[in-house]
Amino acid sequence: MTTADAPHARSAASRADDDVGPAEAGLEGTWERDVRWWDAAFYLIVVLSAVALVTVPLGGTRLAVSLTAIGVLLVAYTLWGRRAARTREQGVAHLYLVVLVLGTVVVVAQDSLGTLLLFAAFTQVWMLSEHLRAQVALCVALAAGTALALAWDPATGRLDAAELASSVPQMGVALGFSLGLGLWVAHTLRQAERHARLVDELRATQAELARSNHAAGVAAERERVAQEIHDTLAQGFTSVVMLAQAAGVDLDRGASEAARERLAQVEATARDNLAEARALVAATGPAPLQGGGTLVDAVRRLVERFRTETGLAVTARLEDVAGLSSADEVVLLRSAQEALTNVRRHAAARSVVVELAHGAAGTRLEVHDDGRGMAADVTEGYGLRGMRERVAAGGGTVRVTPGPDGGTSVVVQLPVGSGSPARVPGGAA
Repeated sequence: MTTADAPHARSAASRADDDVGPAEAGLEGTWERDVRWWDAAFYLIVVLSAVALVTVPLGGTRLAVSLTAIGVLLVAYTLWGRRAARTREQGVAHLYLVVLVLGTVVVVAQDSLGTLLLFAAFTQVWMLSEHLRAQVALCVALAAGTALALAWDPATGRLDAAELASSVPQMGVALGFSLGLGLWVAHTLRQAERHARLVDELRATQAELARSNHAAGVAAERERVAQEIHDTLAQGFTSVVMLAQAAGVDLDRGASEAARERLAQVEATARDNLAEARALVAATGPAPLQGGGTLVDAVRRLVERFRTETGLAVTARLEDVAGLSSADEVVLLRSAQEALTNVRRHAAARSVVVELAHGAAGTRLEVHDDGRGMAADVTEGYGLRGMRERVAAGGGTVRVTPGPDGGTSVVVQLPVGSGSPARVPGGAA
C-alpha cells in the first residue's frame, strides 16, 4: 500500500496573512497548485475502483452497497475533503477521514477489489491530518478494519478465521509501511517548513541590515556634506560679512577707494564660494585643487586671501609635496582653511605662520599665531572636531597646543602612505 508524500506539517492556511513570510507564502502557492493534482488522483482512484467492482460478478445487493459507499466517499470528499485540503481545518478534515475509513472498510467487505481505495485512504490520512496521534489512530483503524473486512464472508455474515489469519499479516505490513513512510515524510516536511521560516527570517534580517546600512550611509553623507559646507561655504560667507562690514566703515569715513577694494574682495570671495558650491554639488574635490592646481598653489592662494582680508602679517613656508593622494590633499587644505578661520574668529593675532613640509614621518601642516591662545576650559567647536575626524580618517593626528611665544599652534600630521610623496626640496613661499 502507498502512503503520503503530501505535506501535513504545513502551517495552517487560515492563519493571518501578516504572519506569512515570503518563503512560506511561496510554499502556500505551491500547495495550492499541487492540491489540484491530489483531487484528480483521488477521483481517478475512486472511479477506477467503482469500474473494477462493476466488472466482477457481485450480487445485486453487494454491488449496490459498494457503489453507494463509493458515492458517499465522493460526496464527502467534495464537501469536506477538498475544503480541508485547502483550509487545513482539522475538524472538517477528521470528519471526512472518519467517513473515508468507514466507507473504505464497507467497500472492501463487499469485495477484495475495494482495497484499491487504500491507495487514496492511507495517503489522505497523512495529507489532511496535522496531528500525529490522530494520523496513527486513523491508520491503525483503517488497517484493522480492512483486515476484518477481508475476512468477512457476506454470504454467511461471519468472519472466516483462515482469511483473517491471512489478512492480518498483510495489513500489518501495509500499516508498518504506511506509518514508517508517513512519519518520515512528516519529519521531512516539518524540516522543510523550519527551513522556510529560517529563509524568511534571513531575508527579513538582510532587509533590516540593508535599511541600517542605508541609514548609516545617509547619516555619513549628511555629516560629510555638513563638514564640507562648514569648511567652505560657511567660512566664505563669514569673509563676505566681515569684508562688507569693513567696506561700510570705509564709506562712513569717506575712504571710497578702500571701500572699492573691499567690494572687489567681496566679489572675489563670493566667486570662490560659488566655485566651491558647484564642486560640492558635483561631488568633486575642492575647487582650489581642480584644474591641475597643486596643494602648494591652493594653500598659497588661501594664505594670500587671508592676508588681504584680515591685514595680518602672514608668513608661508610651503615645501613642494607633489605626489600626495587627492584624499590627503583635501585633508590638508581643509585643515589649513579651518585653522586660519579660527585665527580670524578667535585669536586676535597680529601675525600667522603657515608651514607645509614632508619628512620621514609623513606630511605635516602647521599653523601658528601669536594671539590670545586657547583657554583651558574652552570646549572644541564643530570645526575643530570635524578637522580631527577628517585627519583621523586618513590615519593622521591633530595637535592643538599653546605656541612657543604665546598664541596657538595647530599641527596636522599625515603618516607616510601610498599617497605620500617622496620629499622634493622646495623653498618658502
